[in-house]
Amino acid sequence: MQNNKTETAPTKPSRRIFFNLGTFQFLTFLRRGVFYTFMIPYLNVLMGTVTYTAMFGTFTMIASSLGQNLLWGKICDRYRTRTKLIISGEAIAAFTYIIVFFIHKSLLDSGNMFSSGLAIISGLSILEFFWSMSDVGWAALLTDVTTPEIRGKTVGTMNFIASLGRMVGIQYAGFLYDNGQGFQNGTIFYVVTILLLTGAVLMAFTSRQVKTRKNTQEQSCADKKQTQEQRHTAFEGENQKTYRWFLVSLIVIVLGASSISQVFILFTQLKEGLNASGPEMGFILTAWTIGGMIASLTAGGLADRIGRSKVLLLGLGLGTITPLLYSSAPNVLSLALVYSLNGMSFWTIQTIGFVFAGDLIPEQSRARSLSRYNMVMALSWGPAGLLIGGPLADIQTKSLGIPVHTAYVNTFYASTIILALGTLLFVLKVARPKKTEALKHKNP
Repeated sequence: MQNNKTETAPTKPSRRIFFNLGTFQFLTFLRRGVFYTFMIPYLNVLMGTVTYTAMFGTFTMIASSLGQNLLWGKICDRYRTRTKLIISGEAIAAFTYIIVFFIHKSLLDSGNMFSSGLAIISGLSILEFFWSMSDVGWAALLTDVTTPEIRGKTVGTMNFIASLGRMVGIQYAGFLYDNGQGFQNGTIFYVVTILLLTGAVLMAFTSRQVKTRKNTQEQSCADKKQTQEQRHTAFEGENQKTYRWFLVSLIVIVLGASSISQVFILFTQLKEGLNASGPEMGFILTAWTIGGMIASLTAGGLADRIGRSKVLLLGLGLGTITPLLYSSAPNVLSLALVYSLNGMSFWTIQTIGFVFAGDLIPEQSRARSLSRYNMVMALSWGPAGLLIGGPLADIQTKSLGIPVHTAYVNTFYASTIILALGTLLFVLKVARPKKTEALKHKNP
């Protein structure tokens, strides 16, 4: 009986742990929906160009990547402090948001719009270095409590909850934004702070449950030590090579898919195009989220049954096609439908990509290796727009004199080409069914 208990304990998290993790995920993406939905248009008003606007996601991504890879990933693996890192990161972020708001407000009141936008970018970039401890702690914790047999379904469910939280956040943001007043008077900053503190408290309760669950498994740790060392050795060989090529292909994929994120939001508001109002833009973004919810709920379980690579390729194919259709949408409803397909693509990649990485990574280096995966996915925050989408759009409009609408459409075409190249690289170097399926069963 005891042996059976120790073997089955790791296969799935307890209901209470799962509930707490799901609630935390909902709060996290509710916060992101509230804060980030209208941040790009707001910064564009303050700073004037797409390239400057893309600096927001770029610098926060750099800070997050440095924090995770240089410090927090190593601490997380050495001391196995998953929940403590999450709690600390959320608490630090909560108080720093308020500081950033007061600096931003002070500069705005003095009439310096550009500097007030720069204060948001620089302040949140500094914050992100410390906040990234929460990201790496969450990724390692979610992988800890799952195994390959249930990882796809569990991660998919979590991403479904994330999409639901984001959708609610987007709707709430449309009410709070009020043509920029939500940022200027601090309402959005205060709401985000409350959500962060609530998440920290929730994770404190989860920490106790995870410790209790961990104590019930300590008896089997000695027996598994030799096996884990063998898995680590395997990862140093074939697994590591596959994981590196996976990250390289994912870099190209994320750059292509995310290079037009900021451009798309501005595209929907063009008078030469759909001239979407605030509520209409919210509807389009909500459609993207609903598409992501459907994909999250189905992709993980499907990948557990038919294989990670097959489902990931379905998402990549959809992501390659949808940018070509944006300019042909005759109305808001049509564009929302197309964008929902893009949401399905993104969340399929997000779900299966994390599961694929978790399958390849051994427990000893879990946080450090997931930090690299998080760094690649963080390219979607802004670097893709700063390096590709923003400059490509600005060069066409400001240097070549191409109409804004045409320039944005050309940027969509460039996105498709880059994404197609990343998909081809994945097919040639990573998507080998027999190999990846064998690797999946090596590292629970």
